[in-house]
This record gives sequence, C-alpha cells and structure tokens, in this order.
Amino acid sequence: MAAAAAPAASSALDARATGNLERAGQVASWVNVRQFGARGDGAAIDSPAINRAIDAVAKAGGGTVVFPAGVFLSYSIRLKSKVGLFLDHGAVILAGDTPLDGTTTGGYDAAEPQGDWEAYQDYGHNHWHNSLLWGEDLDGVSIIGPGLIWGKGLSRGWNGEPGRPDTTKSGVGNKAIGLKNCRNVLLRDFKILEGGWFGILATGVDNLTIDNLLIDTNRDGIDLDCCRNVRVSNCSVNSPWDDGICPKSSFALGYPRPTENLTIANCYVTGGFVLGSLLDGTRKPITGLTDPPTGRIKLGTESNGGFRNVTISNCIFESSEGFALETEDGALVEDIVFTGITMRDIRSAPLFLRLGSRMRGPRDAKPGVLRRVILSNITSSGASQLPSSLTGVPGHPIEDIKICDVFLEQVGGGTTEMATLQPEERAQAYPDPKMFGDLPATGFFVRHVRNLEMSNVEIAVRAADSRPTFWLQDVVGADFFRVRAAQGTAPTFDLRQVKDFRSFGSRGLPDVAIESVEERKM
Repeated sequence: MAAAAAPAASSALDARATGNLERAGQVASWVNVRQFGARGDGAAIDSPAINRAIDAVAKAGGGTVVFPAGVFLSYSIRLKSKVGLFLDHGAVILAGDTPLDGTTTGGYDAAEPQGDWEAYQDYGHNHWHNSLLWGEDLDGVSIIGPGLIWGKGLSRGWNGEPGRPDTTKSGVGNKAIGLKNCRNVLLRDFKILEGGWFGILATGVDNLTIDNLLIDTNRDGIDLDCCRNVRVSNCSVNSPWDDGICPKSSFALGYPRPTENLTIANCYVTGGFVLGSLLDGTRKPITGLTDPPTGRIKLGTESNGGFRNVTISNCIFESSEGFALETEDGALVEDIVFTGITMRDIRSAPLFLRLGSRMRGPRDAKPGVLRRVILSNITSSGASQLPSSLTGVPGHPIEDIKICDVFLEQVGGGTTEMATLQPEERAQAYPDPKMFGDLPATGFFVRHVRNLEMSNVEIAVRAADSRPTFWLQDVVGADFFRVRAAQGTAPTFDLRQVKDFRSFGSRGLPDVAIESVEERKM
C-alpha cells in the first residue's frame, strides 16, 4: 500500500498544536490520536502521531489513547506503561506495507539482537520490536474496544512466500502484537485480521487477561510463551495455516521459564474457514490447502521451561487438528486438566500427548517429564484415521494419565496391514500427530506410559476398521473400566510388554487382570 505524505503546512500546524498541548499541561488522561496529528485516512502514515500521543499520556502519568473511526495506517506503535489504547467502532489500525527486499529507512522497528540462545527457537519467537504494536518491560498496559487490528502489511515469516517480504529483512514487521517481560496486561474486545506470524506473541508476561477477541489470521492466533497467571476466555480464532491458541515455554528469555497458572475457557478454535470469513460471519469453508487446516489448541513444540497448573475448559474445536500436549526440550509438564470439550471434523488425532527428546536447548538438558494429566468430558466426531496417541520414549515414559467420560468417533477404514505396523520411535523428531505415519490402532496408540486409567470411554467408527481399538506397548499399570470398543471383528486390545493391566466392567469383554504379558490380543 502506498503511503501518501501529509501536506507540509498541515503537518506543521499539527506539530504546533501538539506542542502547545504538551507545554500547557493540557494532556488529559483520555486523548484522541487526531489531536496529535493522526489522519485516519488510510493513506498517511499515522504511527509517528500515535507514538506522540502515547508518549504524551505516559509523561502525564498515564491514561487512554483513543482511536476514533478511521483507518490508521501505521508501522511500529510503541506501547508504554500505564497507557491503554481504546479502539472505537469503525477504528482500524492497518499495518503498512514494506518493500519486498526490506528498507533501511522507515518501516517497522528493527528486530532487537538476541543472545547466543537464539538458535533454540525459530526467528519469530526471538524478536518483539518488529511488530505493529509492541512493548517490553511494561507494567499496566491495555488494548481494548471493538475496533480492528489489520496486519495486512505484515510478513507471515515464511521465506519466499508469494508477495510478502522475508521476515528477517530490515524494516519488515511480522507480528500484530508483541509483548516481552510485561505485567498487568489486558487485551479485550478487539478483532485481529491477518496477524502475520503471530496475532499475539506474549513472552514472559505475567498477570495477563485476554478476553472476547475475534481473530481471523494467516498463522498463529495467540502464543503465550513463558507466561504466568494468564486468563484466556471467550475468544474465537480461525487460523487455517497454524495453531489457534498455543502456549509455549521456549528459551527466548535466555533461561527456561514455565508457562503456569493458565486457564483457557469458553473459546472456539478452527482452521476451516476462508481468511476473513469468521470476522464477517459468512464462515466460507476453505479448500485447496496442501495440508489439513491446523487451528487447534496446542501446548508445546517450544518447550524448554514446561507447563504447570493449566486448565482448558468448555472449548470447541471445529475443522482443525486436535488437542496437543508436548514436551520435547527437557520441560516439566504437570497438573494439566482438559475438560468439557467438543470437537467436530478433526483432521488429525483428537488427542496427542507426547514426551520426546528433540532437546533443542542447552547441552546439559535432559528429557522432560509429563505427568498428572486429566482428560474428561470430551466428544469428538468425524476425526481422521489417526487414533489419539499417548507416547513417551524409551526410558522416559509419560505418567499418571486419567481419561474419562470420552466419546471419540473416527472415520475408520483401517486395514489388516495397518494393524501389523510397528511404528518407529522417532524420539528426536518434530512432535506432530502425523509423525509416526499410519498407526496400528483405531482409538488409542499408547507407548511408554506408566499409570494409565481410562473409564467410560467409547470409540466409534464410520467405516469398518481392522485395527485393535487400544494398542499398548511398554505400559505399566493400566486400568480400563466401562470401555466400548469400535464395532467389528478386530480385537479390542493389542498388548505388548504390558504389566499390571486390568480391564473390567466393559460390555462384551470378560473382566481380566494380567500381571505381565509379552504379547496378547483380546
């Protein structure tokens, strides 16, 4: 988008008016960006005026900067402590374009230098200043109101993407909102369209509330990295090309810090709609994707610091991948509750729990721990042929998993050849439900697990499936109570190197207790 410069005489007048306000001490706690020279015409670059307004309010001790109706074409907007932004109805903060090969003058703020730990996570997680709106080391910040943040000129961070700049080039922005080491932050009621690599990237942010956002974006919706005491509620995210809501715990701060005391409630995530059609309500189904749409809630991938005390409740997944909980880089993951969930048209495994040993981090790191997880009151329909999976690696099992009151409907169609598969461990591979290829189970693929309990769990299929419903290997301490297997002639259980196994109270299955078995189907 070409940015037209404001007339010189008018600019000078605006500058004098702004200076007069500041010298007279007339900066109120509630100011309009137009008072500081913002045009809102979608042509002139308004970020200098917006930053003047924010600076003036910050110097006056705090307050709110108001965006009235209009299109405020901008590059980097620098947030300040004790200053809030209010986006009124009809207000749009529009990310300006930058040249494809970057720019040495103008554009977005430079990506700040990072320490020698930059290689432990990808480029986007290491930088915040190259955002449309950013803040670092702030206390008391809010962005609220019914307006829109449109990241039209942001890069998605993929080298060579058609029509967009390489995100590492000078002057190029790649996030709608980037926050680092902040406290007491409120994000509420606004909308994000085309948020770039991240609609919101919050790293090391404590006491963060995100409520009632509508996000329709071209990569991740909300990333919460190394954050504490976070509440995400009543948000809707359409993100066909990446994750919808994605807590992480990377090494981007230069040390491992867990994401903890986190609740995600009453949210809707999807990857199934054409970009923009969630915002306008048309919800047009997306077609032609090379890979299935993502759009899920996922904890992990970047996982140096871990996740503790997390509750995800009353959420809806639609036309997306399923729930993922991962530790790959030495993280401790414990005390996680996932409950009250409905899923429809799931394009991969409904549930994916993974303890791996990629170990992208300091050399002295050891494989992590994944334990004390409850998955309950979940229904899924129309999921792919991939079963849910719970997998550790040899010597590092996941532990203490309870799954109850769950109904999972799969598409079925698994063959007898698939039932004989012995998937590779792939201990250091990127964690993803598709990482093992086809799997020898219809409902659950379980490997390297200690203390597993399933109760009131039913697996259904739309088409006959020749694989066992539950496939277990290297499992110690497994109780199955009142489970219903997928209908067909395949065995319910395929057990391999299993100890202390019990199945009881299940229709059509005899009660059985097994102290130890090398291999058995039943």
